[in-house]
Amino acid sequence: MPQVPAAELKDYIGKELGHSEWLTIDQQRVDQFADCTGDHQFIHVDPEKAAQTPFGGTIAHGFLSLSLLPMMMGDLLVVPQGTRMGVNYGLDTLRFIQPVRVGSRVRLAVTLLDAYEKNPGQWLLKARAVMEIEGTEKPAYVAETLALCYL
Repeated sequence: MPQVPAAELKDYIGKELGHSEWLTIDQQRVDQFADCTGDHQFIHVDPEKAAQTPFGGTIAHGFLSLSLLPMMMGDLLVVPQGTRMGVNYGLDTLRFIQPVRVGSRVRLAVTLLDAYEKNPGQWLLKARAVMEIEGTEKPAYVAETLALCYL
C-alpha cells in the first residue's frame, strides 16, 4: 500500500486511486471457495444445471468476489506514512449489482472517501470499491470499505 504523510491524506479524499490488474474468475477458484465455505449451490458448482438458468452458466459467489477486495485493493489504497499494519474494520455499505459469470475478468476501482485519526496512532480509512466486470456496464458490486491503520 502506498504510504503518504498523514497530513496529505486529505488531498486524496474524493479521488480515484486507480484500478487493480484484471483477474479471471475461473471454475477452480469458485469450486475452492465452495469447499471452504460449504456453499455448494448448483449455480456456482454445476455448469450443466447452471446453463439452464438465466445466467447461462456458473457464477461466482458474491462473497467470493468480495473476498478478493483486500488483494485487489492492496496496491491502490493510500495509508498514513508509518503504518505498521492495517486491519479490516468492516463495511458501511455493500450492494451486489450483477453476478460474475465464471470465465469473466474483473478488476477493482478504488476511491478514498474519508481518512481521520480515530485514536492516537490509529487512522480509519473509508474507501469506495467498485468491482468492474470486463465488457459490461454494470459492476459486480459497490462497497464502502473501512480499514484501520496502526502506526
